[in-house]
Amino acid sequence: MKCLVVGGAGYIGSHVTKKLCELGHEVVVFDNLRTGSEENVDSRAKLVEGNILNEEDLEKAFSGKVDCVFHFAALKAAGESMKKPEEYSKNNICGTISLLNAMLKHSVNKIVFSSSAAVYGSPKYLPIDEKHPLKPDNFYGYTKLAIEQVLEWYSKLKGLRYAALRYFNAAGNDSSGVLKVMEKNPANLMPVVMEVASGRREIVEVFGNDYDTNDGTGIRDYIHVDDLADAHVMALDYIVKKGNLVVNLGSEKGYSVLEVIKEAERVVGRKIPFRIVGRRKGDPAKVVASSRLAFELLGWKAKLGLKEMLETMWDVYK
Repeated sequence: MKCLVVGGAGYIGSHVTKKLCELGHEVVVFDNLRTGSEENVDSRAKLVEGNILNEEDLEKAFSGKVDCVFHFAALKAAGESMKKPEEYSKNNICGTISLLNAMLKHSVNKIVFSSSAAVYGSPKYLPIDEKHPLKPDNFYGYTKLAIEQVLEWYSKLKGLRYAALRYFNAAGNDSSGVLKVMEKNPANLMPVVMEVASGRREIVEVFGNDYDTNDGTGIRDYIHVDDLADAHVMALDYIVKKGNLVVNLGSEKGYSVLEVIKEAERVVGRKIPFRIVGRRKGDPAKVVASSRLAFELLGWKAKLGLKEMLETMWDVYK
C-alpha cells in the first residue's frame, strides 16, 4: 500500500515509517520538522515538508494515489496545553480536520490515529480499559478526545475507516540501532533521565514522593516504541479487513519514577542525580493500562520491558 505518515519524522512516527518500509509498503512522510528531524526518516521513504493546516502542502503530500494515512502530527505537552489552549486547538483539532478533508478530497478512507491515554483523565479504577469514563484532566487530552469524536462522525457520514490507538507512555528506541532518535525538549521521564545520564541535563526532578505507592513516587505504564510500531501495522490490517478500532496500547505493568531511575543507573553504570520537588497538579498516583482488547482483536501485546526500553535509549544517548 502507499502510506502517508503525517508526523513521520518524529519519535513514534519515524519508528512506524521504518516498520512500514520493512514490510514493503511505499511510504511518504509529511512533516513540518518542528519537533521531528529529517535524519529520523527512513531512506526508503519520501519526505514532503509541510504543514497540515496548509492546503497547498497537503496537495503535495497526496500527489499520486494514497491508500491510507497514519496521523502523528500534534503538540503533546500536557502542561503547556493548559497555558496555550489556542495553539493546541489549532494544531491538533483544526489540523486533523484539515487532514481529514484532504483525505476525503483525494478519496482516501483509512486512517490510523495516534490518540492517548490522556482521554481518560484520572483513573476511576485500575487497570484502565476502554470502558473507563472519558474525562481528560488537561487540554491536550481533550484535543485527542475531540479528534476521536470527529473520526467517529466522519465514519458515520463519509464512510471513513479509522483506528484510534490510545497510548500510555512511549519509551525506548529502535532495537536494531538504525534510528537514532532523540526527542527535542522532552518532558517525559525516560528521555529526561537519559539526558541527565549523558550530561545534557543536570538533574531529574521527581514530582512528589508522598503518593500511596511502594516508594511514594508516581507509577506509570510504559511501552516500547517498537511494540507500538507493530501495533500500528496490525491496526491498519484490521481496519482494512474489519472496520473501526479503538484500543489501549500499554504494557499492563507499572513502574514508579524511582524504579525507572534505579534501573537506568544499572543500565548506564553510574548514579543519576535527582531531587524531589512538589507534585504537579492533576497527577494521579498510579496509571496502568488494560490491553486485553488489543490482544483479543489484534493478537497484540507488549513484548519489551523496562530494561530493553532503557538499553535501546542509552545506545542513542551515550
